[in-house]
Order: sequence, then structure tokens, then C-alpha cells
Amino acid sequence: MPFVGLGLHFFVAVFFAVHALRSGQQLYWLIILFSFPLLGSIVYFLAVYLPDSRLERGARKVVAAAAKTLNPTRELKEAHAAFEYTPTAQNQMRLAAAYLEAGQPLEAAQSYDACLKGPFASDLEIRLGASRAYFACERYAEAVTHLEFIRKTDPAFRAEQISLLLAQALAGAGRSVDARAEFEFAMERFGSFESRAEYAIWAATSGDTATSARLQIELQRSMERWNRHTRELNKPLLRRLNAAFDRR
Repeated sequence: MPFVGLGLHFFVAVFFAVHALRSGQQLYWLIILFSFPLLGSIVYFLAVYLPDSRLERGARKVVAAAAKTLNPTRELKEAHAAFEYTPTAQNQMRLAAAYLEAGQPLEAAQSYDACLKGPFASDLEIRLGASRAYFACERYAEAVTHLEFIRKTDPAFRAEQISLLLAQALAGAGRSVDARAEFEFAMERFGSFESRAEYAIWAATSGDTATSARLQIELQRSMERWNRHTRELNKPLLRRLNAAFDRR
């Protein structure tokens, strides 16, 4: 029986090792996982796998959406008051994020511009927030610049999110060839429903009916295995996906 337990620990470690390689984690995780299969797997699960899982992201989205529905301007008001009372860099970052979540990307971009002129100019979270704000303002070239900076600085930082946003920004900037390559890279590396759906949306809206039709079949096969909770979590993405297919 001890050998069975040891084998199970090893297979769990292999599972997390594959995840580490596919998600671009640092190679020292492989040493930890195979040197200490049980403890290493627990640490990896808590430190990397769980925070990066779609389950936790989905739960965070549900909680954030509920809070926003109950009081849509609360965070923006609190962030604005905090910055006026104590105009620190941290409070400015909070205000920029609040502007973005409140649907005010122009104000968010201006706040992120100010953040990037200070000592946190290389902060990757700020760069990501700025790229999202610039994308929402249709300042696609600037969004691309920040996303490429993030990838060059730390390829493992929010790798799938960066890849998909970069592909969309490249498309917005008129760089269709680069956008296609990035969408294909994201789909091949991450293999997620989201990466396929975003590629399908782009393909459908850009007139590539062959690619969008092929991806539609793959997406439909995935959705056949979904439960109602998964479908609810992906409702905004499905709405965009259906709208793109309807315009095809």
C-alpha cells in the first residue's frame, strides 16, 4: 500500500509539472515537485494552480459582479476619496483600476499614465491595467507596447490573459497576420475554451469563415459537457460569440 500512495503522489506531481511547463512557470517548480512530490504538489496547488484556475477566476467574477450590481459606484467613490485624502501612488493605482471597472477607460488611461511616470513604471499589474484601459479607448498600439513589455519582462505573468489581449490589440491595430499568429499561439499553448472562443470571434468578424466554422464545432463539443453553473460563468463570452457568428 505505501507504494500505491507514493505512486499517486508521483502522478499528481507529474500533473502539476505538465501544468507548470504549459503555463510557463519557472523551472525550479519542477525541482520542487519531483524532489518533494506530496509537499511540492500541495505548495504548487496553493501558490500557482488554484489562483490561476478558471474556477477561482469565475468565483471572483461572480462576487465582483454581485457587489457591482448592489452598489455600482461604491468602489470608484471610495477610491476617489482615498486618493484625494492621501494622493499616494498606491491610491492612484486603485483609482485607475476603479475607473476601468466603472466603464470609464479614458479616465483610467490618464490615471495609469500618471502611475507609469513614477517609481512603479515597471510594475506589471499597472502595465496590464494600462493596456486594458488603452484597449478600451481603442489606443491599440499603446496597448500592444505595454503587453509586449510584460511578456518580455516575465513570460509567465498572467500568460493566457496577456496572450489573448495582445492578439485582440494586434487585431485592433490592423496587424491581422500578427493577430492570427498570437491567437493560434494562445490556443495551442493553453487549449482553453476562452482561447478558442476569442479566436473564433476574431475569425468570424474578420471574414475568415473557414476558421470560425471549424472552431464553432470544437466549441460546441466542449459546451455539450457543461453544467448550468459553467454556462452561467461564461455567459458574457457566449453572448459575444453568438453575436459574432450571427454576423458571419
